Amino acid sequence: MTKATHNLPDDIAALKALVQSKDQRIAALEEELRLALHKRFAVSSEKISPDQINLFDEAEQQAQSEAATTPDTDASITIIAEHERKTRGRSPLPGHLPRTRIEHDIPDADKICACGCQKTRIGEVTSEQLDIIPAKIQVLSHVRFKYACRSCEGVDDDGPTVVTAAMPPQPIPKSNASPGLLAYVGVAKFVDGMPLYRLEPRFKRIGIEIPRNTLAGWMIRCGALIEPLINLMQDRLLDYDIIQMDETTVQVLKEKGRAAQSKSYMWVRRGGPPDQIVILFDYEPSRGRKVPVRLLEGFRGVLKTDGYEGYAAITRGNEIAWVGCLAHARRKFDEALKAQKKKGRGGLAKQGFDFIQRLYRVEREARERGLDADARKVLRDEKAKPIWNELRQWLDGALGQVPPKSLTGKALNYTHAQWPRLIRALDDGRIEVDNNRCENAIRPFVLGRKAWLFADTPAGATASARLYSLIETAKANGLEPYAYLVRVFADLPAAITAQDDDAIAKLLPWNVAATDA
Repeated sequence: MTKATHNLPDDIAALKALVQSKDQRIAALEEELRLALHKRFAVSSEKISPDQINLFDEAEQQAQSEAATTPDTDASITIIAEHERKTRGRSPLPGHLPRTRIEHDIPDADKICACGCQKTRIGEVTSEQLDIIPAKIQVLSHVRFKYACRSCEGVDDDGPTVVTAAMPPQPIPKSNASPGLLAYVGVAKFVDGMPLYRLEPRFKRIGIEIPRNTLAGWMIRCGALIEPLINLMQDRLLDYDIIQMDETTVQVLKEKGRAAQSKSYMWVRRGGPPDQIVILFDYEPSRGRKVPVRLLEGFRGVLKTDGYEGYAAITRGNEIAWVGCLAHARRKFDEALKAQKKKGRGGLAKQGFDFIQRLYRVEREARERGLDADARKVLRDEKAKPIWNELRQWLDGALGQVPPKSLTGKALNYTHAQWPRLIRALDDGRIEVDNNRCENAIRPFVLGRKAWLFADTPAGATASARLYSLIETAKANGLEPYAYLVRVFADLPAAITAQDDDAIAKLLPWNVAATDA
């Protein structure tokens, strides 16, 4: 008897239970493998079911259900809108771009008709090409005039008679970086995801050498400069009663007492009134529950997140309602579907996925109709609430039908555990059913991280968080990032020097018109 069989139980029931457990474990591992292969090679979208064979099952089932409940006395005719074919062709070039007129004429000899008469110009044909002028470096020479009294030439008691015009406050004092250059570097890294080590040779190609450590130092100084704006944005964020939160990893090489490979985190908060959207990034070394407690100090209202239990600390004993994310529940059913074998995909995973898709159709209808918060709540009560009730009834019957460690079992149990938080979206039409807006806000950071990979120091990570905050908030309020940063870097130093709170507040994104940025 081998060692492997020596430890097997003699009891038949126990042996069957052991075999069943092993089979479930093997099935779970096979699911994980299929899901990994799907994530590696297949489409990752959750918008449509991956079960292409049964793509229209739900529509057919609904039609069959309607046929079974509708009398046959009157036949109804549904008029389907005519298919509109998309027009092909090149889109016209934007009208706001400056135009340079280049005229092309025929030779003088061709202007004489065969009959001997002079031809008359009867019109013109215009075709346009898009041109681009590469970026160029220029030097801003600040010339400060000096004045002196030639009569007295100054005496000891009168003080110096030579007066020099003052230099306007600069974003980085005693630096040769202008607001435009700083804005260019900021947009290149934090909007376009350009690492500074790639930006350095780009400058060199156009005739200037700026070491990457100098570029990094500039960004750290800019992050410190905009702190007053970040503080005002945070006040506006916490004053509104709905906030979305999410977090993602970031690697910081030189954190005191930590290995360079340690994971740190970038936390994101999104909120504010609809016409004053605020997106704030915060660097933290940990993902612990103390972080959301600190970031949400003084906040009262609705907190929308994923299912991470670290947020529970801030919702206990405070006037904060924790709302879950329907997209995360859908994602788990979607993964369970993708992990199934190609033949026979469906079952509970597809049923759960279809329920959630029906809820999203209600949300899409609200968006397409342009409903406000109150009207969206009415629509949800009318159309979404019955679906939620069906989903709850189905969920109660589905729990326990599959192993809890299978992907379908995980999806069912996740939805069941999150249920009290998920249905809170029915309470207020302003509340989104998912946390996608916050996840979309964090996406530029995630994409940039793929290029620059890590932050060198905590100071650099903090500066990056502030600059991402300012830029993403500006974008969310309809501003072009480069023009807005030029405005901030040019005007903010003078406002800070004068301690003019009103002048600082005027530079908040929602107070800067798109035409003025």
